[in-house]
Amino acid sequence: MVEQKSLSNNSDAVISEINVARILYQARVQQAAIKQLSKNGIALSRSEAYAVQEAGITMRVKDNERLVGLKMGLTSEGKRKQMNLDSPLYGELTDKMQIDNNSNLDISKLIHPKIEPEIAFLISKPLAGNVTQQQVLEACSGVSACMEILDSRYEQFKYFSMEDVIADNSSSSHFVAGPWISDFKHIDLKNLNMKMAIDGQIVQKGQSSEISGDPVNSVIELCRLLAERGRILEAGMIVLAGAATAAVELKSKQKITLQVDSLPIVQISIL
Repeated sequence: MVEQKSLSNNSDAVISEINVARILYQARVQQAAIKQLSKNGIALSRSEAYAVQEAGITMRVKDNERLVGLKMGLTSEGKRKQMNLDSPLYGELTDKMQIDNNSNLDISKLIHPKIEPEIAFLISKPLAGNVTQQQVLEACSGVSACMEILDSRYEQFKYFSMEDVIADNSSSSHFVAGPWISDFKHIDLKNLNMKMAIDGQIVQKGQSSEISGDPVNSVIELCRLLAERGRILEAGMIVLAGAATAAVELKSKQKITLQVDSLPIVQISIL
C-alpha cells in the first residue's frame, strides 16, 4: 500500500496515483476486497481521486478495453442515504462492462455485486461545460431503460469516503441497456414510473424524478464535472443518469427485469 498521507504537493503524485490505481485494479482482477483507501492512510483530494480513476481506466484500455460511456452516481436521495455520501459523482464505462439485453451475467468473479434501476442516454453530439436541458436533448439520439451492476472493491461496501468511491471508478462493474428509443421527444422523462423485479417480484419502485429531479439534469451535472477535469462529453458515449432507488444485492440464479413507462423492458439473468 502507498505509504503517504496525501498525494498533494508531492513531486511523485502522478506515480503515486498510478500506484493507487494499480492496487484497485488488482483487487478487481483478483476478486479480493481491500481496506478503504481513507482507512489505510491514503488521503486523496477530489481531484486526485479522479486522477486515480483515470489511471485505472488507462490500465483497462491497455488490456484492450474501449471507453463507451460514463455513469453518474449518487443522484438520488435514497442512494446517498444508503451510501452515507452527499453529492453526485461519475465513473467511466468500457465495452467489457456492457451486457446485452436478455443475456446472462456470471457474478462469481465479482466481490459484492448489487443492481439498480436507471435511465440511459445515447449522446450523438459533443457537449462541453455548462449546458442546458435543451442542448442535452438536442445532442441525444436515444433513451433507454437501463440497469447498472455495482461492485465496490472495498471491504464493507457501505463505508467509504467520496474520494474512496471515485478512485474505485465509482463502484462501476457492468451495465445493461434496453432497446434505444430515438423518438423520445414526447416522453416526459422526469415523470416515468420505474419498477425493478427479481424473479417476478417487485423489489424496488421509484420515479425518474428521483434521478437529479430529472435524468437530463444528470447529464448537465456530468458535463460540469468533466469540465473541471478539462474534459468534454464526447459524441458516441452512453450516459447512465443514475439510480432512481437504492441498489439491491444480487445472487445467483436470479432474473432481474426493469419496466419503465414508455420504454422497452430490459432484463438480465444471473448465473
